[in-house]
Amino acid sequence: MSWLVTGGAGYIGAHVVRALVEGGQRVVVFDDLSTGSRDRVPDGVPLVVGSVLDRAALDAALREHAVTGVVHIAGKKQVGESVEKPYFYYRENVTGLQTLLEAMADAGVDRLVFSSSAAVYGMPDVTLVTEDTPCAPLSPYGETKLVGEWLINAAARAHGLRAASLRYFNVAGAAAPALADSGVFNLIPMVFERLEADEAPRIFGDDYATPDGTCVRDYIHVEDIASAHLAAAVKLADAAPGTSLTLNIGRGEGSSVREMVERILKVTGREDQAPAVVERRAGDPARVVASADRIREELGWSARYGIDEMIESAWGGWRHRHG
Repeated sequence: MSWLVTGGAGYIGAHVVRALVEGGQRVVVFDDLSTGSRDRVPDGVPLVVGSVLDRAALDAALREHAVTGVVHIAGKKQVGESVEKPYFYYRENVTGLQTLLEAMADAGVDRLVFSSSAAVYGMPDVTLVTEDTPCAPLSPYGETKLVGEWLINAAARAHGLRAASLRYFNVAGAAAPALADSGVFNLIPMVFERLEADEAPRIFGDDYATPDGTCVRDYIHVEDIASAHLAAAVKLADAAPGTSLTLNIGRGEGSSVREMVERILKVTGREDQAPAVVERRAGDPARVVASADRIREELGWSARYGIDEMIESAWGGWRHRHG
């Protein structure tokens, strides 16, 4: 198999590329470098600079590199930005996917691993979120991921596409400092940023119906995310035409925001810095924790890394970038 990884120069994409290469797969990276970096692409892996909205660039990449499968990670992913720029998000995430699927169909490429998100679930009122939990996304970002899954399922039915849509929960950590997330949009880097500015980390609300009053989430190491993509790629290599899997990627364990902040303070040696509780953020559900049963059954995959490994590796990446 030869896999085209869209978004393969980004944070998650670079880890997926690394896992595929180490798993013996041939890989080509396709990235517009809007948020990705050439430095993340391993030596010996071709990089095609282009947008998934550019049909000609996709056609050329699929043809010239004899691609037999695609891992589609490229897309926009900031919830708040998607509320402000819904047209932009639908164009990048939905029209981009449609363009990619059409190029794949015309090139005879019939295997796809799709980067989806737990954002499709919205605010589920369940202890564990299964793949059958009703989807009610709260943002244009979540909507685009759900529409993407619908489009992929339709292509599987109509054209025999073999696909796996992987719903990520809260991704953290790094395989190496140089591969760490450069954004400050998630809890762990947000705490790092506050500490660097000698300011108290913020907890958004402590009056939720949870054990300590703060939101509970399922955090998953990016290396586990990457190994799940490799497992899905291997599964699709021998899957029947029309196979379309939808799978959560999580640990099946919840950690509260307060617990996470306390563990971050311990890892960074800042246990003397008490967090500040501020008002809730609109749309934050009290608890979102994955059921990881189906992915274990379908792919034989389970998470290997724990919370402290996520925080320690993320902290190493932060120090690498900020000195």
